[in-house]
Amino acid sequence: MRYVYETAAYGPDPIRDLYWSTTVPSVSLPTLNGSHKTDVAVIGAGFTGLSAAYHLGQAGVDVTVMDAQHPMFGATGRNGGFCCLGGGKISNARLDTLYGSDQRQLYRQAEKAAVDLVDQFISDHDLNVDRHSNGETLLAHKPKHAQDFPALQAEIQRDYGVTADILGEQELRQNGLGGAFHGAITTPIGFGLNPQKYASGLLQMARTKGAKIYANTPALRIVPTTSGYDIATPNGTVSCNKFIIATNGYSSEDMFPWMRARFLPVQSSVIVTRPITDQEQTAQGWTSAQMAYDSRFLLHYFRMMPNNRFLFGMRGGLHYTKRSNERIRQKIRDDFAEMFPAWRDVIIDYEWSGLVALNRSETPYVGEIPGYAGGYAGFGYHGNGVAMASYSGALLSDMVLDRIGTRPNPKAFQHIPTQFPLGRFRRYMLTPIYALAQSVDL
Repeated sequence: MRYVYETAAYGPDPIRDLYWSTTVPSVSLPTLNGSHKTDVAVIGAGFTGLSAAYHLGQAGVDVTVMDAQHPMFGATGRNGGFCCLGGGKISNARLDTLYGSDQRQLYRQAEKAAVDLVDQFISDHDLNVDRHSNGETLLAHKPKHAQDFPALQAEIQRDYGVTADILGEQELRQNGLGGAFHGAITTPIGFGLNPQKYASGLLQMARTKGAKIYANTPALRIVPTTSGYDIATPNGTVSCNKFIIATNGYSSEDMFPWMRARFLPVQSSVIVTRPITDQEQTAQGWTSAQMAYDSRFLLHYFRMMPNNRFLFGMRGGLHYTKRSNERIRQKIRDDFAEMFPAWRDVIIDYEWSGLVALNRSETPYVGEIPGYAGGYAGFGYHGNGVAMASYSGALLSDMVLDRIGTRPNPKAFQHIPTQFPLGRFRRYMLTPIYALAQSVDL
C-alpha cells in the first residue's frame, strides 16, 4: 500500500515506547479469512469506526469492522487524551462567509455535542478512563495574546453558551499554572482522559452490540458490485451493502482512489515523564490537573495526569527517518525544559509519535462519497479527534440508517474537501509554513 510518509511511520516503531499501551490489557482479535457478508463494513477500528459500529449495532445492523493493524493502532491509541472542543481550524468569520451565521452556530453546537457524546458514553457505560480537568486552558506565551482574551471570552459565550475564566499573569502560579506564561483562559467544556482506556470501552461496547471486529486485515480494494460492494483483504473478501472509511490520517493513497490527496497527514510527538513529586510540582509552580495548550501556531499541549506523570506534546517533523526523529526527540525535550525549567532533569519514561489529518476545508468531512451510493467517510479532525471522531462515527451511523436531523450536522461537515496539490509529496507544502510559524512563535 502507498502512503504519504515513509513506510516506517505506519509500522510499530513510532509506538514502541507508548505509555497508553501499558495501561490496558491487550485484546486478541482474529484476522479475517475467507468470504463474509455483512450489512455495513467499517474500515478502521479507531474512535470513528468503533463509534459507528456501536451505534449501528445498537440499531440491529450487522456490522463488520476491519483494521489494517489492530484497534487503536492509529491516532486513536496514541493521542494526548484531550476530549475537547475542536476538530477543525475554520474561523467564525469564514463559517459566516461560506455558510451563514445559522450554520456557524450549528457548527459550534456540533463541537459541544461531540464532547457531550463522549461524556455520555463514559457515564452510561461506567467506563474507567482516568478522567480529570474541568475544561481546557489556553496559556498566552506572549503578552499580546493575553490581550486578546476578553474578545475570545465573548466569542466563547456566544458560540457555546458558557463563561470562560480569565487569569492574569500574576494569578497563574497561585492557580497552579506556573510557567513562562502571560495569562490564561479556561473554557469549561471538555476533560482529559486515557484514550486507550476510552477506546477499549468503545470496542467492548461495539462487540456487545454484535459488531464483528478483525485485526491485521487491511482493506486493499473496494469494488462496486450489482448488490453493493466487495472489499478485498489479503486473506478474504467482505461483501457489504454499505461501507464506511474511518482511517483518517492513516489512510493509504491507493486503497480507495477518491480519498487520494483529500487529507494531509501531519506528525505529532508526545513524551510522558516519570511521576513528578509534590515537592517538584511546587518548585515549578504547576500543580494543576488542567489540560492545557499554549498560544503558539505550532502549539504545545500538556497536562498532569492523575498519577502525577506529566504529558507534553508538540507537532512533529515532515519525515520519519532516523535523522529527523532524533531532531524531534531533542526539540521536544528542549521545549519541555524551556517551558518547565524546574523539571529539566526529570526522566522521560515514554515517547511516541503519530499522524493527525488536516483537510483543505479546515473542517472534518463526514458524509457520503460522491459516485458511491452507500459509501461514507469521516476524516480530518485536525489533531482534536477524541470527541469529534467519536461524534463523526455517530453521524455516519445516522446517515447509514437514514436518521437525518437527530444530531447537529452542519453543512461545513458535508463540504467535500478538495485535493491537496503535489499528490504524495503534499507534506512538503508545510516546509515554508513550519519555518514561518517557528519564527513567529519565538
